[in-house]
Amino acid sequence: MDAESGDQPTPRQAKKSEHQAVIKAQNRRREYLERTPEYFHNVEHELSDPVLYERLVKRYQSAEERQAEGKKKGYGRTLEADLIRGETKISSIRPGAEADAISSSSPMSVARQRLKGGEPWDQDVSDKSQGLELWKEYLCDRFIRGDDEEFDYTRVDSNEDLDVLARADAEDEWFDQEEPSWHEEQGEASLQGETGVQDY
Repeated sequence: MDAESGDQPTPRQAKKSEHQAVIKAQNRRREYLERTPEYFHNVEHELSDPVLYERLVKRYQSAEERQAEGKKKGYGRTLEADLIRGETKISSIRPGAEADAISSSSPMSVARQRLKGGEPWDQDVSDKSQGLELWKEYLCDRFIRGDDEEFDYTRVDSNEDLDVLARADAEDEWFDQEEPSWHEEQGEASLQGETGVQDY
């Protein structure tokens, strides 16, 4: 392509603005999680990846903690998580037949993908606090990507009050552009009548 012909490609503004909108939404979601730590304590989150939950959290719980969590979840949710866990483990042993029958967005499929590794929460866990921290990291990543299907993201993504990072950046930019007042005074006025030398 000849540079002089004027046929140079022009940048696509739409993609840039779409990308900025995604970044803005993700920043608002991060701020929401900072302000709403109780989000991480919802027992329903186990169903997003029961195998990962078992590896990071459940295996380190005492019998009393498991019993209390079971009462909180109820029999139906506990059974559902156990079924998904069992199916995932079976399909990881025999990945052929069941793989086509399961959609890629199902909890079972997501859990099977997690078994492959590659994420921070896929590392080996040594104790309960590390497991809980990695589970929280997984939930945070899932929330920011917009993968929590039970959550209404519109109330977060459209909330300008959560634009803390954008406001901080705008403030920094404003201060960078502002001339300090002492700089103007020093340029205009000069000392008169005083030499700085003391007369005794």
